[in-house]
Amino acid sequence: MRRLLIIMILIASMIAPFAGAASEKPLVVTSIAPIASIVQDAFGDSVEVVYLIPPGADPHEYQLTASQIELLRKADVIVTTGGHLPVEKKIAELKEEGTITGEALFLEDYKREGFRYLPEHWYNDKDNPHGVWLDPTNALAIAKATEKALEKADPVNAEEYLAGYRDFEVRVRTIVEAYHALVDENHTAVIQMPPDQYALEWLGIKAIASIKPEEEVPAMGVDELLPTAAKADVVVYAVDSPDQLKDAAKELSAKSGKPSAKIRVFWKDEPYTEVLRENSAEIIRALGGKAPEEGPATRVNVNRYVAVSLVVGIVLGTALGVVLKK
Repeated sequence: MRRLLIIMILIASMIAPFAGAASEKPLVVTSIAPIASIVQDAFGDSVEVVYLIPPGADPHEYQLTASQIELLRKADVIVTTGGHLPVEKKIAELKEEGTITGEALFLEDYKREGFRYLPEHWYNDKDNPHGVWLDPTNALAIAKATEKALEKADPVNAEEYLAGYRDFEVRVRTIVEAYHALVDENHTAVIQMPPDQYALEWLGIKAIASIKPEEEVPAMGVDELLPTAAKADVVVYAVDSPDQLKDAAKELSAKSGKPSAKIRVFWKDEPYTEVLRENSAEIIRALGGKAPEEGPATRVNVNRYVAVSLVVGIVLGTALGVVLKK
């Protein structure tokens, strides 16, 4: 009996380290905080998520630190905005040379899942790489590519990642359908900066001018934009943008007599779906409409739907089993 007990203890001690290793969460490193919010909203506690560029820092100027490169070495999955930021270009170099070994996601990975760049109508129709995550279609593409990368990095928990993505997709599409139905697709807007376009055009509102046309181009004067704003339906600006640009947007709204809508482009530690809903509601209100009353119950409703589906499945499965036995 004592010998059997010793053997059981030895077996348990051998199994324990493997059990602990299997329970470790995959580390997902994102370039910016809004991308981290997509990953966290989709996969929740099943992953550990950190972002590289601190809020408030200029993402077009920020460079990786030595400690962040070490963090990237440990990452299971690395999620970018597509690859145009200096940090993301460096990640691509590190991946190419083998310094980092985790699954790194870039534009081509997202395009396979339906990601799209919008043309800058006000700037030679060039592809707009700024603020792509504000478009829910792109957020879903990023989440889906991340789910596939997580499955590859951690196949044991593939079903959990797939379930997380499906829940996220239902919640995003529910918001999209609710708000898109409230907008006349003939609406136009003057935006403050290129990222704002992605918060508008999925709703059917075309951005026809921008106060600051591009990163490297000086801002346009309010009086110069006034004739265009007078023909538009709304002026949109980001609350997290420089004060000078916010003041210009407010002045343009006041002089043109057009309503203004303030959105968020950069944020941290908030679910993507909450910011998507808030931005959409702000735009709808500016256009004189009433936002649908969804609130935080969206996830609860989805969970209830899943639970009911499971119960129905169990009942039908049991009934089918009885029929087959007969």
